[in-house]
Amino acid sequence: MGVIGHLYEEEEEYHNKDPREEVIEAWYMDDSDDNQRLPHHRKPKEFVSFDKLAENDRLLKFTMCMTPSELGVLSWRLDADKYETDEELNKIRESRKYLYMDIIEVFPEKLSNYEDMIKKFFEEHLHIDEEVRYCLAGSGYFDVRDHNDAWIRIWVKKGGLIVVPAGIYHRFTLDSSNYIKAVRLFAGDPVWTAYYRPHADHLPARKQYVETFGLRETTAHAINDDAIHRVDEF
Repeated sequence: MGVIGHLYEEEEEYHNKDPREEVIEAWYMDDSDDNQRLPHHRKPKEFVSFDKLAENDRLLKFTMCMTPSELGVLSWRLDADKYETDEELNKIRESRKYLYMDIIEVFPEKLSNYEDMIKKFFEEHLHIDEEVRYCLAGSGYFDVRDHNDAWIRIWVKKGGLIVVPAGIYHRFTLDSSNYIKAVRLFAGDPVWTAYYRPHADHLPARKQYVETFGLRETTAHAINDDAIHRVDEF
């Protein structure tokens, strides 16, 4: 193949590349209990496509940069430097009815109990509403359970917007940079309530998620106050 052929292939690959790939990556995690802020790739590495992360086609409400698939985790790439005036962000908010918006920063100098908070974020839990985060600076890991209860690690960097659906078990941690600044979006008034596994199995949001995405049921447990934490979550 000549030079022109190689250039054509490179140009075609460039145009076919999903713009989200530069700000969001996902892979299956290993089983190590080492430092939670490390990447924890399997060997060999097993990356996860946006199709696998994305939403079931019965529930698509907004088609820009989304594809139907398995876990209900939605994502976009936006221009974080103009988030205050970004029409694309406004369209997403309008379409998905995200009325509430604030900004949070997490880093050691910001939180006096930083290490305790990072450990709390990393406990497996769910919410009865979507968790929507738009990274303006820094980066962090959102871990979600797949259909076989394996952990998928989603690395969100500047410009990445992620929607973690209601009812999915997940957790969050900063990476080794120890810094993230993000927009939090919420439909209606924010409710910072985390329900911890396994006591959240019986909640309507969990049952709806399991039914919608074809997950196997887990044994339900009665919920108690120890399984509910109302905190100003990341």
